[in-house]
Amino acid sequence: MRVFTSVDELEQAVGTEVGASEWLTVTQDRVDLFADATDDHQWIHVDVERAAAGPFGAPIAHGYLTLSLLPSFARQIFRVEARMAVNYGLNKVRFPAPVAVGSSIRAVVRLLEVTRVGEAVQVVSSTTVEIRGGTKPAVVAETVGRFYL
Repeated sequence: MRVFTSVDELEQAVGTEVGASEWLTVTQDRVDLFADATDDHQWIHVDVERAAAGPFGAPIAHGYLTLSLLPSFARQIFRVEARMAVNYGLNKVRFPAPVAVGSSIRAVVRLLEVTRVGEAVQVVSSTTVEIRGGTKPAVVAETVGRFYL
């Protein structure tokens, strides 16, 4: 894990890959819990038998489930020493490839921009969620966080 202790360190890291998270196996239980939490029970996610005969050959994780894992992945990759951090939003999100249940995924973070905004430092990152053995990423997202130093 990379730890940033100053704005200068963050600024020096712009344009670089900060690191990668550990691999996480996506289980049917996790998909089912997300379906319950979001009331999205589409068969491609939760009906194992029907999904096996469907277009992906297996149930797949919700794209938003994969996206929701970004904060957890980011905590494994880097930390900014700050009194408070908040998710400020997303500039762009794409889901190029489905994540089949049983697949393993991880995130890779690259810092794109660091800007001082009042008491905060705004950090824009590109996060790519890779699928182990896959040719396309599951998620490519430009995230925006604010760190209050």
